[in-house]
Amino acid sequence: MSDPARESNSHRGRYTEPVPTSNLVNDGEDFPEFEPFEEEGAEPRSYAPMAGSLAVMGVDMCQEINKPNHYTTAYDNPNLVIRRGQEFLMRITFNRPLGQGDDFQVEFLIGSNPSPSKGTLVAVTFGSRHAGLWAGRILELQGQSVIVGITPTPNAVVGKFRTYVAVVTSNGLLRTRRDARTDLYLLYNAWCPEDAVFVPDESERREYILNDAGVIFQGAVGAVSHRSWMYGQFERGILDACIYILDSSRMPIYNRGNVIQLVRKGSAMLNSQDDNGVLVGNWSDDYSMGRPPTAWTGSVQILLQYANTGVPVCFAQCWVFAGVFNTFLRCLGVPSRVITNFSSAHDNTGNLKTDLIFKTDGTPDRRHTRDSIWNYHCWNEVFITRHDLPPGLSGWQVVDATPQETSDGHYRCGPSSVTAIKEGLLCHPFDSGFVFAEVNSDVVFHKRDRYGTLSPYRVDKTHIGQAVYTKAVGSYAPNDITYTYKYPEGSAEDARTMTRAEEYGCERDHSELDDPQLTVSISSEPVQLSQDVNLTVEFHNQSDEPRTIKAHLAGSVVFYTGVTANHFKDHDFTVVVPARQTERVALKVTAEEYLPHLGSQLCLNFVVTAQADEQSLTAIKVIELLTTTLGMTVSGQPQVQQEMFVTISFTNPYNFALLNAYLAMEGPGLVSYRTRHYSVIEPRASISWKESFIPRLDGPRRLVAVMVCDNLRQVWGEVDVEIKP
Repeated sequence: MSDPARESNSHRGRYTEPVPTSNLVNDGEDFPEFEPFEEEGAEPRSYAPMAGSLAVMGVDMCQEINKPNHYTTAYDNPNLVIRRGQEFLMRITFNRPLGQGDDFQVEFLIGSNPSPSKGTLVAVTFGSRHAGLWAGRILELQGQSVIVGITPTPNAVVGKFRTYVAVVTSNGLLRTRRDARTDLYLLYNAWCPEDAVFVPDESERREYILNDAGVIFQGAVGAVSHRSWMYGQFERGILDACIYILDSSRMPIYNRGNVIQLVRKGSAMLNSQDDNGVLVGNWSDDYSMGRPPTAWTGSVQILLQYANTGVPVCFAQCWVFAGVFNTFLRCLGVPSRVITNFSSAHDNTGNLKTDLIFKTDGTPDRRHTRDSIWNYHCWNEVFITRHDLPPGLSGWQVVDATPQETSDGHYRCGPSSVTAIKEGLLCHPFDSGFVFAEVNSDVVFHKRDRYGTLSPYRVDKTHIGQAVYTKAVGSYAPNDITYTYKYPEGSAEDARTMTRAEEYGCERDHSELDDPQLTVSISSEPVQLSQDVNLTVEFHNQSDEPRTIKAHLAGSVVFYTGVTANHFKDHDFTVVVPARQTERVALKVTAEEYLPHLGSQLCLNFVVTAQADEQSLTAIKVIELLTTTLGMTVSGQPQVQQEMFVTISFTNPYNFALLNAYLAMEGPGLVSYRTRHYSVIEPRASISWKESFIPRLDGPRRLVAVMVCDNLRQVWGEVDVEIKP
């Protein structure tokens, strides 16, 4: 594992010792094996043990008992992993049975220069003598062995602790030697009511802490798709990788028990924008210096690569940032989930207006339009208590690792209370106004004349934040949680929220526009890649006179961020709409029109602009092209430690060859990350790939595979299997 930056001498003159920021690297000795008591008078040069004195012969961390009790059995880690605020057991074997007057203590240290006042050095005692904050008690005496119970405080520092047992002698402490096998990892505890991450519902704890596979929703409103994402928080090396991220951030060890500070630091460190963090964002179509974001199957390879090299991993987009951040959070014990906001506003001026500008002829003015509407944007939520906020604002909080805007000088976002967003209470930390705008902006349509003057002609208050989805508890189905972010559009509660948001400085549009006599909308059925697109444009005339409408259809290939990749179609048409009636116009866009411009994108954007007398009309339709899937089957005995096989099959259904096809597959608890490469897959040609694996974990498990090519980026397959113990 790559060494993060070590403490320098820059502390001199400000601190007596450097601020400890490294958990995994500790080269110095913690204690002498014998530490004399600090008393006045002469001290012996060394300790001469007395006959019959107590000495420690062995320390057993009782993993088989502790791990199931702390829900940490799944961690593929040789050391004990426990959760704070909950008792764990240790078996200490001495050279003789404990007698009257014998005294010992267990010491836990984390980071360099550990200190009792900072919670980084904890001494646990078992008699009347009081020491540290962690509680200790003797549970059972078994001859020369003692079973003790130790309970860390619910706000203890989170990370990797070193363990010592010290026997109290007449003139000092006699300690065990450093033994890496007795190191333990301490995590946040969603099962502990006193912990800031406590979740009262058991099914939600199992979903938001223990589930190591999930789905992330994508696509567009009305055509929602999903991709499986393997979080893999229990896989070998991942826990150390998450601690390494905190070490690389130089976050002080003693702050790592504060979940608010930890998730805020994690939000900054998951992107590489300003702190050499985990992932490099790339929204272009050039991924030659790394791997396309669509090529990742999950978080494990990304985190291991970063921890082993210390170099940011290329490349990511919003769902990759959210997926890896979710692994980081769940691995450390923070309840978390991935959120998708459909029609997400990304406004360059920090107000509640998303400005779309059109030319006088009705075509989109891409040169002067600075704001964008992402088809979807993914972020995370964490479930934590916010003691720094007024009552009622705890619970789910937005955190976002995708680099968009700086917050206190770093590219990060949150934690921001979802309840505060819904109520328009944007005065509370952190970044509530930014998230509020993503789900509540008004879309303002402007005409730009020859002099550059903008005239608003339509305001859509319902387009942004049309739906907010997350994975349902206990299933892969979507859970619509839009209601947690906003009241119903047009309701009295919604009006109150928007007014309150303005009072906190968010500017809204208040253009005085007449009620439209004419409206236009676009609809389409789902479209498979290489099929024609059949659009239905519907004009509705609410006036008492027939209206002649001159309309224009513009078609573009766009990134999911709404940014145009290639413009491929312009079509003018005229329609007469009788009074008080609706007229439908069918428009076909052939595959031959869009395929040459598609590249590796799968998103088409159609804009209809129309003019009737003095009224301007606009409608937007985003279509996510659907692709074929990979076939996946499993065979063999579905049982832990029994050999099984997975077969991936694919037949190219398209009339073009797939070039430089790269396949990847993984399944947490089942099979590690594996890859296969094909230089070309001709039209109608088939491939098959079979791999063996031995399951490590039981229960419902998922395998996922992905194929990316130079000219096709998103082909997925998945298969579920129930593994017996």
